[in-house]
Amino acid sequence: MQTLSTPSIAPEAASPLLDERELSKLHWRCRRGLLENDLFIEKFFHRFESTLTQRHAQGLNALMDLADNDLLDLLLRRREPSGEQDTQEAREVLGMLRQSGGATAVHA
Repeated sequence: MQTLSTPSIAPEAASPLLDERELSKLHWRCRRGLLENDLFIEKFFHRFESTLTQRHAQGLNALMDLADNDLLDLLLRRREPSGEQDTQEAREVLGMLRQSGGATAVHA
């Protein structure tokens, strides 16, 4: 009996890196009104900017659709993504945001 297997490709490898213009637009899109969110986002870009892909941009854009307080709740692990933000891309970027070190500057 023959089994079919599909090659496992890392999602990051299948998604092209963002060019300079796309990164600039993403930076602008990520501007927030809440300082705590900005701290997470700033550290995220500092750490991951050179490796961000189209896939990451999709996830980050989904998270940026949230209100500031809802985004902060996700960043501080007060809740997990749901609804339109509950995608693999958004969860991946959320993990990156959480590990970027922003939590050390936030006292909730």
